[in-house]
Amino acid sequence: MACHLRLRTRSWFNMSTLRMSCAALILAACSVAAAGAQQSAILERIIVKVNGEILTQTQLEDAQIQELRDQNKQIDSRKALSNEDVRKALVEITPVLLVDEVNKLLMLQRARELNIKYSEELFRQNIDNIKKQNPDIKTDADLNKALKDAGLTMEQLRQNFEKAFLVYRVEQMEVARNITLTEEEARQYYKAHPKDFMTPATVTLREILVSVPTQGAGAQATFNAAIADAAKIKIDAIRARAVAGEDFLKLIAEASDSATKANNGLIGPVVVDELDPLLAAAIEKMQPGEITEVRRSRTGYQFFKLESRSAAEPEPFEKIRNEIAQKIYESRRDGEMSKYLTKLRAQALIEWKDENFRKMYEQGLTKGKSGF
Repeated sequence: MACHLRLRTRSWFNMSTLRMSCAALILAACSVAAAGAQQSAILERIIVKVNGEILTQTQLEDAQIQELRDQNKQIDSRKALSNEDVRKALVEITPVLLVDEVNKLLMLQRARELNIKYSEELFRQNIDNIKKQNPDIKTDADLNKALKDAGLTMEQLRQNFEKAFLVYRVEQMEVARNITLTEEEARQYYKAHPKDFMTPATVTLREILVSVPTQGAGAQATFNAAIADAAKIKIDAIRARAVAGEDFLKLIAEASDSATKANNGLIGPVVVDELDPLLAAAIEKMQPGEITEVRRSRTGYQFFKLESRSAAEPEPFEKIRNEIAQKIYESRRDGEMSKYLTKLRAQALIEWKDENFRKMYEQGLTKGKSGF
């Protein structure tokens, strides 16, 4: 069983990341472990010390590899980092990555100062969420195999979850408290962004399908013209009876070949924007009770009766108050996080062991595009 889970490793510092990372953190470690497994015996090169804690060349390469993979670049091993095209990409991403890695160390150090703990109960909840979100991982044995295939241990997985949790809790304790929101601000935001809080337009349909069986299989499957013509004649006659006012449910029971027959042909409610564009256009101006023309489908001929429709409308403010608060928080978070990290860096002892990396770090600070 291969490890197929995915995470942007720089997205440590927000609530939604912590929720999704219950499944996704595993791959961040998977790719790092797989890339670095053969480097364990090599003496580490220190790039920078942050309050005495080190960032090594291997750790930076792990971050570079993951970022390149997040950009859909094919990176199979550390050797790929010497590829000319990859090196050009590294010139772009490394300055911000260095800022991110220093920020990460500072946040984890602050978590220890605040005595934030990651419990075994939380770890077990994370493991349970992995199983829920990944059908191939149902048991501890499945998970252990996935980890082994990736060259990763359960302890390494736990460490990744712990780091994500510690950083998240620091943000909640020291950054989120500075982001206040009044009821009036929430209501003003709601009024200013009506399209963000609309329930989509939906329709409910009933279907009648007359199938046209194929002959042969796979790419060689074909339709018999005579059978198709007979199906078309049959469904035209059924539609004529429906238009004339015959009971639609009775016609479904009598003639439909669709699987929806078991549910009286019912389809929906379906979001209009998710319908086949041709069908959406066909019912756009119809009223409930009206019937579409016959249309050819992949499996035969069909037509629909429009049962009901609901227009798009704004959700009540009271129902989505928390969603609004989260949107406002996210819009203000980056500025507050930037101020907080600037403060941590100003109070820290940051010792660079390589002048080139120091210059790239300062370039990253200037860019202001940190993943934090």
